[in-house]
Amino acid sequence: MYVKDINDVKAQLNNLQSQGTISAWALPYENLLTRLSAAIFFISVDEPVDESLEAVRAVLGSFPHYGVRPNAEKRLSDLPFRITFNEEELIKIMAPATEATS
Repeated sequence: MYVKDINDVKAQLNNLQSQGTISAWALPYENLLTRLSAAIFFISVDEPVDESLEAVRAVLGSFPHYGVRPNAEKRLSDLPFRITFNEEELIKIMAPATEATS
């Protein structure tokens, strides 16, 4: 299925991979997705990790509700980081940082 925003993110991930910022990426169940907010991308970044994740954020951060976190669940992919564009997921990601500063 053609979803412009998903294809735009895929193109950016391909560019980041060709530049060597990320070493791999995956988008499970791509054919079932109808909107970017339902997509879960997984990536593996090159060293140094913090700089690579910052480079990914610089490219993908303009998409609404961008969020990245470690892929602790490992249910859909073995790649170490998960990227979403979902407001509810972003709130979960930001909650630990907010609690730490309270």
